[in-house]
Amino acid sequence: MAKVKRIVLDVLKPHHPSALEFAKAIADQENQCNVKLTVEEVDEKTESIVLVIEGEDIQFDGIVDTIKNLGGSVHSIDGVEVEGTEASPQKE
Repeated sequence: MAKVKRIVLDVLKPHHPSALEFAKAIADQENQCNVKLTVEEVDEKTESIVLVIEGEDIQFDGIVDTIKNLGGSVHSIDGVEVEGTEASPQKE
């Protein structure tokens, strides 16, 4: 089964939690991952951010759930890196 190694997400989040708290919550969701968060735009009530998450086998559904629980929403997946694993022999 293929493993997600890196994913880039465009996310809209409220001002609270802060960017630091938001990134920490994402990092706590994943086992041994790196989270990079960049604030792209700020308006009166929200922030548009880019999240780059790198790890050995990122669980996308868990990331999305964490983002929703923090009051955010995923606008798009802007990049992904997936590593394939050995395929089992095909039956004829």
